[in-house]
Amino acid sequence: MTFYNEKGLKRFTNAFLFSFAGFKATWKYEEAFRQEGIVFFLAVPLAIWLADNNIEIVLLIGSVGLVLVVELLNSAIEAVVDRIGVEYHELAGRAKDIGSAAVMLTIMLSITTWLLILYKH
Repeated sequence: MTFYNEKGLKRFTNAFLFSFAGFKATWKYEEAFRQEGIVFFLAVPLAIWLADNNIEIVLLIGSVGLVLVVELLNSAIEAVVDRIGVEYHELAGRAKDIGSAAVMLTIMLSITTWLLILYKH
């Protein structure tokens, strides 16, 4: 695995390719990520249309984008836990539940952001 020792542009290129592979795998294997991704792509033009200023655009798009970030982290946690074993273990269940709670909290934050900005209008 010599790619970890790369420097400069080669390291940047590898990091980009690994990140793209992460997006691709999450899109392929995680239905929740696909659903949230679709919401994101619908939310971007809607946010630009609804917002009165750039701050509102950033808040609206950023709050939905944050859901995707947390879902990526949750999916990574689930993949690692599943890799360790399929038998039930309290800590494995707790890790998955905590990741899920983080996603739910972020979705609630996003919904609250959208409602408060829309209420203003």
